[in-house]
Amino acid sequence: MRATTQPTLAAPPLELPDMGQSPSAEVLPRARCLRCRRPQAVCWCDALAPVANPTHVVFLQHPREARVPVSTCRMAHLSLANSEMHVTWSPDDLPGLAERLGEPDTYILFPSADATEVGALTRTPRTLVVVDGTWSNAKKIVQRSPLLRGLPGLICRPDYTSRYRIRREPADHCLSTIEATAHALERIERAPGRYAPILRTFERMVDVQLEYADRRAGAMRHGVAAPRPAKPDPLAPLRSVLARLVLLYVEVNAGEPIQLLAVRPATGQRFTALLAPRGPLAPRTALYVGREPDEISAGLPLAHAQAAWREYLGDDAVLGVWGYHGVNLMRGEPGWTLAPPLDLRALRMAVLGRVTFPEGPGRAERRLDALTGLLAELCAYAERHGAV
Repeated sequence: MRATTQPTLAAPPLELPDMGQSPSAEVLPRARCLRCRRPQAVCWCDALAPVANPTHVVFLQHPREARVPVSTCRMAHLSLANSEMHVTWSPDDLPGLAERLGEPDTYILFPSADATEVGALTRTPRTLVVVDGTWSNAKKIVQRSPLLRGLPGLICRPDYTSRYRIRREPADHCLSTIEATAHALERIERAPGRYAPILRTFERMVDVQLEYADRRAGAMRHGVAAPRPAKPDPLAPLRSVLARLVLLYVEVNAGEPIQLLAVRPATGQRFTALLAPRGPLAPRTALYVGREPDEISAGLPLAHAQAAWREYLGDDAVLGVWGYHGVNLMRGEPGWTLAPPLDLRALRMAVLGRVTFPEGPGRAERRLDALTGLLAELCAYAERHGAV
């Protein structure tokens, strides 16, 4: 649903396949792949990497969107093992689908007036409904359906612009259906990076489509190809905030922040706060914090810790985090001052691949050190590639 939501991470660019003969020499230029419904010259099925998604996804595609030459709804459906796709004006008229939409814990990714930010959910939905179409057409589907209007709405707020370079979005905050779905599922399931493979398929499709368009244009101009648009810089979000970045790790006890560790890389200024627990200590909290239970129990009162954090953070910081779990817990409690978060793990995966976080005794301190090392890796990569 391109007019409503965001997803979260960028996928690494893949090498383009050998396109074979030039378009002018193709024997069957419009032969179609029966799976992705695209001409074989721009088929992206070989890049599909289906992901086993715990949250069932129901895609509802407006019939007009089904006629658009390039659309990402089918790609999203083929990329998610636990999904179904329906092209329909009215889901209420399809008995099996209507029954599915009436099941408990079913949510719709749609910006209604009372929609909840996906990161603020306290329980994981069983089913997520995603409407595919222009904003106008998606809104018509929802307005016509009492079932859809009765579902609790979810919204994701993007912190980057869409990478859908072959189709103009109506605004900077709008994402393609596959980007919005991947981002929403990662937030809902608290699993940053889980859906990176399906975004790599999306990137492959965009690259192949642009390459094919350039070759056709070049052939029509007797071999003079138009210049390719520059690929988006995956580290652009980091480059723009590096001087204001504050690395933050939040250790958690039974759903409440128990320890905050932060460092401001530009100055080296550090912040440490150990909070007195408001409930019983979880069995492994003392192990992870690296302190004795009595020392933890004597920690700061919540209001004192919040005041100290507010003074340290300042007015224009950006938080460098490892996923959004700790930040979301802080956001769910009154009194915490927060800044826009930037998921450094997602950026690291986008340019250098997967990385693990330390576990075991005293992991809180070691995880902040790991975040510092991860930032150094990204800056070194950016320097080699002229990005920061």
